Amino acid sequence: MTERERVARAMWRLATGLLVAMAILLFASSWAMKAVHPGFAWVQAFSEAALVGGLADWFAVTALFRHPLGLPIPHTAIIPKNKDRIGDALAQFLRDNFLTPSVVARRLDRFDAAGVIARLLTAPSDSPASGRLRRGFVGLVAQLSKTSAADALGDRVKGGIVRRLERLEAAPLLASTLEAAIREGRHRGVLDSLIDWARRTLDSEEPALRAMVEERTNWLLRLISVDERVADEIVKGLRGFLADIAEDPQHNVRLRAEKALENFIFDLRHFPETAAKVEQWKKDIIANPAVGRWVEGLWEQAKSGLSDFAGGDGAGRLGHDIGQALAEDAQLSAAVNSLARRAVVGIVRDHGDSIVALVSDTVKGWDAETITAKLETAVGRDLQYIRLNGTLIGGSIGVLLHAIFEATGL
Repeated sequence: MTERERVARAMWRLATGLLVAMAILLFASSWAMKAVHPGFAWVQAFSEAALVGGLADWFAVTALFRHPLGLPIPHTAIIPKNKDRIGDALAQFLRDNFLTPSVVARRLDRFDAAGVIARLLTAPSDSPASGRLRRGFVGLVAQLSKTSAADALGDRVKGGIVRRLERLEAAPLLASTLEAAIREGRHRGVLDSLIDWARRTLDSEEPALRAMVEERTNWLLRLISVDERVADEIVKGLRGFLADIAEDPQHNVRLRAEKALENFIFDLRHFPETAAKVEQWKKDIIANPAVGRWVEGLWEQAKSGLSDFAGGDGAGRLGHDIGQALAEDAQLSAAVNSLARRAVVGIVRDHGDSIVALVSDTVKGWDAETITAKLETAVGRDLQYIRLNGTLIGGSIGVLLHAIFEATGL
């Protein structure tokens, strides 16, 4: 039982007890007026009128919610009989006074949303408001990351990435990328890296090259070390050739490589069969399980990064910076307030009728006992005060009338 319900119950006992006391007092004063002293007529007048007033107010209060004494008296149990009309009236009241765009806009003109956000975000980290915000944000992120909705979102994100890759036309993209690389000279670094790789490979594979030359040289020529001299010349010639390519930016090999790239770019743009080959390469790459694991890893890293950001100092620093900017930049603050007003007014304009319908349908969906209990709990304390006042005021009026009758001799 809630505190409100306990107070309402206590007030009901008090009002009912007073009514019973007036009934007892009426009978006692009627007897005492005859057996003890005629002056008890004043007490009788008070108790009689108080009892009538108390009973009348008890009937009125009870008739709002149920049939008094269970009797089907007309125009009683008013609220249960009219709950649908009450729901419509309450919904219309909300619509006319709270959910009209003009009313909402007028009220929001005085509301500084940016200021509220700024004070909340710039509050010290050990303040209750900042602590609640931080704990709420971290808890929200943690809960969302573990829900089925997060998994569904992850599937949609991963599926969206794959579909985006599938719809991407690889040939034009590759052609534009290579064309920009050649125009800006970035391909030269790639050629330099290939030349360096060839020189390192030659150094590491020199013993294998000499062994191959020796294996293919006649035994008679090996006797006079022809194989060694041939191997020396081959290695020396290859090293010199690679050194010339590395040192001369206009070397014929470099120029031929650039020409081959230019021809490949032309084929990508103008020959469907070349574009189809590149498209097939793209499909094979996407179908590779490694790409699926990579996409899966992207989503997991994003979730982990968001959780770490929310739980670490990053979120606090970012929030403080945003709050400070809102507090110091008047134009930004005005823009945020304007955006908040437009957003709320837009929601009211687009969904106000839905909110009204929700309130009306909710009230209509309650059974009679539920709405009676809710309303009686909400206003029960005040209703019992009505009964108390009716009893006491009725008694006072009874004494006043008795005094008038005594004074006039009626």
